[in-house]
Amino acid sequence: MSEAPIRPAPISPTGYDRVAVVTGADSGIGRATAVTLAEQGFDVGITFHSDEEGADETARLVREHGRTAAVRRHDLADPERAAAVVDELADELGGLGVLVNNAGTGSVTPLLEMGFEQWRSVLAVDLDGAFLCAQRAARRMVAAGRGGRIVGVTSVHEEYPRIGAGPYCAAKGGLRMLSRVLALELAPYGITVNTVAPGEIATPMTGQEDEPPKPGSRPGYPIDRPGDAREVAAVVAFLASPAASYVTGASLFVDGGMVLMGPQATGALTSGEWRRG
Repeated sequence: MSEAPIRPAPISPTGYDRVAVVTGADSGIGRATAVTLAEQGFDVGITFHSDEEGADETARLVREHGRTAAVRRHDLADPERAAAVVDELADELGGLGVLVNNAGTGSVTPLLEMGFEQWRSVLAVDLDGAFLCAQRAARRMVAAGRGGRIVGVTSVHEEYPRIGAGPYCAAKGGLRMLSRVLALELAPYGITVNTVAPGEIATPMTGQEDEPPKPGSRPGYPIDRPGDAREVAAVVAFLASPAASYVTGASLFVDGGMVLMGPQATGALTSGEWRRG
């Protein structure tokens, strides 16, 4: 008679550390997420690539809510070395309950004109770095035995393509599938893994420098404006909360209904300008 398989003990959905690490939190969605999590009672580890002043400002906003903040530079061009920052921040803040993989980069080069070095540089940041950070975080969460949350910030391009954004789309689609595999593997340990897929959000990454979204400025979207970073952060924070204890392997779109317009919008096009990206 074979023995029953050993299974991890059930994890309380509210027992994980009230410490979050948010990568790429020097502006935009990352900053909004760090501040929202601080409002919900998390100490926050903040990473940045080049904007140290922006990261320090995020830390100041976190501390305004009475929470502890720690800051580290995080260069995902060397993802193996950069991933060590997750452990450094967890050690400084005294634990790790939530990882938000938000740091990312993109491209505007058609695939036939793209060199392999550029292709790899985008995947290193957007996929390799996210994998290694999630692996570090998950190992700590499993060892602690209190569960946790991992949230990847992808894009509507995790599912829908865009001309000129080949490696970005491939990486974001890969991150969605990576998150689903992690969701299966980590569920017995009380760790949920999900992605949030923003559409156009008014942030520096979309050239809008955190400008307030202007209603009526995007007539092709059902909600006719770009999104606000805080609207994305609210969804990330939900997935990081005890309220989302039964949500794993999901991808939540925060896009104002943009992706619903596929066939509808194509019928309204009157030129081939879309082929230029």
